[in-house]
Parts: sequence; C-alpha cells; structure tokens
Amino acid sequence: METVASEFPDTIYIHISGYKSNTTNFGNLFGAMEDMKYLAGMLAGARAKMDGNPKLGYMATFPIPEELRLGNAIALGMRQTCPECTMDVRWINTWHDPITEKEAAASLFDAGAQVVFTGADTPAVADVAQEKGKWGITYDWSGSCKVERCLTAPYWNWGPVYAGITQGVIDGTYEVGWQYFDADSGGLGLYGFMEGQSLTSGLADLPPEVLQQVRDTLDKMLAGEFDRFDVFSGPILDNKGNVIVPEGEQFSQSDIDQFPPGAPGLECKFCVYWWAEGITAELPEL
Repeated sequence: METVASEFPDTIYIHISGYKSNTTNFGNLFGAMEDMKYLAGMLAGARAKMDGNPKLGYMATFPIPEELRLGNAIALGMRQTCPECTMDVRWINTWHDPITEKEAAASLFDAGAQVVFTGADTPAVADVAQEKGKWGITYDWSGSCKVERCLTAPYWNWGPVYAGITQGVIDGTYEVGWQYFDADSGGLGLYGFMEGQSLTSGLADLPPEVLQQVRDTLDKMLAGEFDRFDVFSGPILDNKGNVIVPEGEQFSQSDIDQFPPGAPGLECKFCVYWWAEGITAELPEL
C-alpha cells in the first residue's frame, strides 16, 4: 500500500493497524481494542472465580506490540475482579487458521484454563470450550459468539469510523496521518452489553456487582470519560514484581504502539515489552 500510494498521489489509502503513514495520501487507522479486552478480562476473571478455577488463557497471534498490550489489558481487567487469577499464553503466529486455533485452545484448556481468549479471527476457541465444558471469548465480530460456551466477544464496528472518514474525504477535512479511536467513536463493542443485545448464559449468572461494574465502565468509555490511557494507568506491576507504570502516571500513545526504545523522536517510556502481573508466560524474543 505504501508503494502504490506513491504511484497514485491523488488517491487516499488507509492501512488498518500497522504503523506507517506518509501524511499526504497514505494514512494509518486503528482503535483502542484494549478498552474492550480490559472489560472482557473483568468478566473472565469473575467467571473463573465463580467456577472455582482461577486460571485463564490467551491465544495470541504474533509477538508484536498490539498483542502484548491487548494481553496486558486482559490481565489488568482480570485482576479487577479476580486478584488471585493467573493467565497463560500460547503464540500461534497466524491471524486466521481454524485448525491451529483449535489446537492452541485445547492446549490451554487441557493445561487447566477455565476461560480462554483468542486474538485470532475464527470462533474456534468457543467451539473448543463447548467441547470441554469451559468458556471461550472470541474476537473481531459480534456474530462470532454463537455457542452456549462463548462468554462474550470484544469486537469491531468499523461502519461509523469508515463513514466519518469517507465524509471527511468528500468535504476535504480528512487529515491523512495516524488516527487511533476509542470506544466513544462507536467503533468498538463488547458482545452482550451493547444496545439491543442480551447477556450470554455465561454472563447472566455472574455477580450483579461485577456486571454493574462492567456496565458503569463501559458507559464511561462510550461517553469519552474513560479511554485507553485510563486502562494503562498506574500503579501497574509486571509479572516479575517490577513497577512499570507508577501511581499517578499513565501510558502515552508511544507506549501503546511500540517496543522499546521506540522510534527516534517518538521514544516510549513504558513501552509494551512486558507482561502484566498475573501472566505466567515469558516474554517473546524481540
């Protein structure tokens, strides 16, 4: 896309995720899925605690900053409702491979996890949870949460974001560069909690105070009163007991996007090369 953008300067190109932009006709777009993963972590922690098995699993795709920050957001949410919970990680190195996803999910469940998250694109984790009598949390689209043992799904709702960009291109106000949206954009969702949705069976019997805590936090997110930087507000410890984000401080965008040391001129202070407290896995090789 970067190459083609330079060949056709009168056309605007936008890349989802990644990190590149030429600030003229090649833009970058992504959103704060860490908001929804944090809430899902709260739900998963409460479910595991209620089931008497405080173990979670995270089926991560590639060892990039996006997957580390999302895993850390899950763990931070998990510890809000289940401080004793732990979370293991499996790397599958694919965004979409139903067979590999099923194998990784089964590995985590068989290793003792009660609730398993996926960072990939198929409902495989929930299908395996159905077979094992445990719980899966799917990803990407609301329709992925379709079996009884699917607890919830953090998902994207690209329509409002795309519509806003399209209108901006039409009227000449769209600024090509780096756009990173939060829940107040309408571009993010948590299955079971958005308008017109009902709680899944795995959520419905959770403690009412947990469900209310999630609803209250989601309402703040949708109102623009709680964003990705609030998710990563101190104090935050890593799984070695080190203070990563001191009390009173929080992430900046550079910390969300990058491994250390960050790009020249955009260096990160709390860069996401760490696992949060409660995660039992080792860091991937840089």
